[in-house]
Amino acid sequence: MAPTVPADAPIPGGPAPEDPLHGSFRSSLNRARADEAARRAQELLSDSELSRLLSKPRERLEAPRARDVFVNRNLRMSSVELIGFDMDYTLAIYHMRRLEQLSFDMTLAKLVGEYGYNPVIGHLLYDHHFVMRGLAVDRVHGNILKMDRFGHVGRGWHGLRPLKAEVRRELYRNKLIRPRDPRFAWNDTLFALPETCLFAGIIELLESLGERVDYGKLYDNIREAIDTVHRDNSLKREVRKDLSRYIFQDPELGPTLHKLRSGGKRLFLLTNSAWDYTDAVMRYLLGDKLPEYSSWRNYFDFIVTAAGKPGFFSDQRPFLELDSSTEAGRVVGEAKSLERGKVYSGGNLPQFEEFTGHRGENILYVGDHIYGDILKSKKSSLWRTCMIVQEIEDEITYTDSRREEISRLSEIEITRARLDDEVNAIKTALNSVERRLERDSQNPEERAREEEARRRLKADLDVVRRALKESMGLADTLERDVEEGFNPYWGLLFKEGNENSRFGYQIEQYACLYTSRVSNFLHYSPMQYHRSPRDLMPHEQAGALSGKLSPLGSEGPPKGSGKE
Repeated sequence: MAPTVPADAPIPGGPAPEDPLHGSFRSSLNRARADEAARRAQELLSDSELSRLLSKPRERLEAPRARDVFVNRNLRMSSVELIGFDMDYTLAIYHMRRLEQLSFDMTLAKLVGEYGYNPVIGHLLYDHHFVMRGLAVDRVHGNILKMDRFGHVGRGWHGLRPLKAEVRRELYRNKLIRPRDPRFAWNDTLFALPETCLFAGIIELLESLGERVDYGKLYDNIREAIDTVHRDNSLKREVRKDLSRYIFQDPELGPTLHKLRSGGKRLFLLTNSAWDYTDAVMRYLLGDKLPEYSSWRNYFDFIVTAAGKPGFFSDQRPFLELDSSTEAGRVVGEAKSLERGKVYSGGNLPQFEEFTGHRGENILYVGDHIYGDILKSKKSSLWRTCMIVQEIEDEITYTDSRREEISRLSEIEITRARLDDEVNAIKTALNSVERRLERDSQNPEERAREEEARRRLKADLDVVRRALKESMGLADTLERDVEEGFNPYWGLLFKEGNENSRFGYQIEQYACLYTSRVSNFLHYSPMQYHRSPRDLMPHEQAGALSGKLSPLGSEGPPKGSGKE
């Protein structure tokens, strides 16, 4: 048997350590300058007065961790001159269950009354647990799916029944899934949640009655019906009748916008909602909240309604000035500029930058729609982006409440990995012993030692294998308990198995910042430098010191900026 080469020995036949195989790393371009920098760095780190100043507690409003602003790409707020906001689900945070129920009921009535569906579906009940953002509807097979960041399907339901493992494997594991395939429809917005529940509920009910369901037609009908109740304003008319029932009035919203303005920022409103609804909601949110603002419109330098996003970021619709003195918002004419105190509709990105005098990375846009607000603006411009994900408050609060169980699960997962490695190590050692015994060239004493070694290794292997099997079962049970505690159908919003969910992945790729509500910015300086942790490669996570060069990320382009 060939002698074992020590792990730290040079490659046999290769150059000596002083002449590295893969290039030189021995010289410095300016060693003296580096030595001087190291000396000064030590002085800086040892400065007692500086240490005193940095150790003083910073004055900052205390807030729960669930209301932090989270950073994917460094953003220096001192460089941001203009901040824009979507309205629905951004400035206006809806009471989700109430609005979803209203949308569900109105769409159901339209399906029965106008699309000729079996009246029996009118008895369907809305289950808010059965929906979350980031799910995919397979319009061909009638399934609802949750994917991870690689596009692998982790969970699936047909109607209200979980997909059998063999069906999921056949449809989605043994074939390449392309998320952009038109057979998949994505419910990436909070507005879209009721349609997913309707799709599943109608399939479950009609198929249980023996009816054949055309899944693609059903989805298209639901999509069209739910779009109609939004487009014809019937849904918003109901909301306007009792705004306090459907919209959360955040007492920190006005102070947040005021703080940003006081920090030198100009603000604009860019919403797809029409003027009449926008005015009603914004008066409810901001009217008479601060003495500095006699009207909600005074918070904003520019107000654009009926913007038609995502087309605003790619099309060339003109800006139209509206008569804001009336509820109807009659069109006055095409706008040749954007002025404070006036209201507009439509518009396009190039003209907006031209009229406002702000462009590119000096603009931060805050919205809730991963496609219409975040992804499309990121692909069409250099605007910085912040995504409002109101569900994150629930997920962080929930996982914090399960801290003990999650800690135990983590320990079991680490133990399982160690046991798996140990099984492989013991099997390798056992194979070596058995090969030596097969040679039959040993004396009786040596053979007895090898037999004893084989017996011990087999006994150890049995112990470790049993522990591995048990740890796998325990980990699966504990993980299922934690995930189903948040959502019994889909688990955690931002995770799927051990990976980020597709929804979480999109946020990471396209949103510079994300947070649960606009008023979370109240807890930060308008000049705040929002810093992201640096991405580490596996070899750096394993201890390579290049991972210590900087713990912080950069202000480079977003990860998804070059992707279609």
